[in-house]
Amino acid sequence: MSRKRPELRFTRSDPLGDLLVRLRNASLAGHTDVKLPHSKLKLALAELLTDNGYLSSVETVDNSPQALLKLTLKYDAERSPAITGVKRVSKPGLRIYSKAGDIPRVMGGVGVSVVSTPQGLMTGSEAYRKKIGGEVLCFVW
Repeated sequence: MSRKRPELRFTRSDPLGDLLVRLRNASLAGHTDVKLPHSKLKLALAELLTDNGYLSSVETVDNSPQALLKLTLKYDAERSPAITGVKRVSKPGLRIYSKAGDIPRVMGGVGVSVVSTPQGLMTGSEAYRKKIGGEVLCFVW
């Protein structure tokens, strides 16, 4: 009896952590793109990473039962990935919130921290400039 394995595995508890792990693994393996299930939060994070130069493009692919996100990874001329590391900070079991003045810097300003604020997802430096605190979701460098 053979079973068909689904193309995409759907995570239940931490979809944002799944996105980050897929990005890190694909960039270290040299893949050109990553496909994963669509959600508003994942789309917002992917657009934020695109604006900050970590991804080349974000595309929504409309498939029936569920739409997919296609994230195109960015590499430099020597084929080094733009994303060399990620860290999930606030997890489903332990949420981490920060005031505007206490938002952490990533690798001395080389990386970017992603903060979920009442005004939407934004980088830590943008939240600091706007004096808005929120949940520190992840670090990307």
